[in-house]
Amino acid sequence: MATAVSLAVVAGCTTVIYLFLIVVMRLFGRRELGQLSVLDLIVILILGSTVETAMIHGNLTLPAGLTSAATLLVVNKLLTAVFLRSPRLAQLVNGGPVILVQDGQMVAGTCKRAGMTALDVAEAVRAKGYQDLTEVRFAVLETNGDVSVVPVAHPKATGTAGAAPPSS
Repeated sequence: MATAVSLAVVAGCTTVIYLFLIVVMRLFGRRELGQLSVLDLIVILILGSTVETAMIHGNLTLPAGLTSAATLLVVNKLLTAVFLRSPRLAQLVNGGPVILVQDGQMVAGTCKRAGMTALDVAEAVRAKGYQDLTEVRFAVLETNGDVSVVPVAHPKATGTAGAAPPSS
């Protein structure tokens, strides 16, 4: 039977590994689940298997597994609350938006740091309904991994078609 001390060790190991993985995943870039490559998915699966034994400190009992799972949920909830109170810390951990395209030109340095190739950027822009980077004023990699696109502004037509009739 698991003792309170061994369950406390499980909770401590789980917390340390969770925080470690947050830092490592932040350093290795962000993508949303739909953007994960096969290699990204394999790494995540192997990471889960690799850290599982360490999180439960070799204790294979049901209470150890439940303690580890509960610790992950509690620490995640606490971090979310901390991030809501401290935008600066949230920015440090989650990062900020990253400009991928500016005035129709890919920003190679930030794309490289974000782990996105020219093909990835072009695909993200096409997914937003734009065929070419020249149609894009800005493309921004958001903190959630999504790409937002701000199109190039087109001059407004000077005709009156579709205009409301003057009021009398």
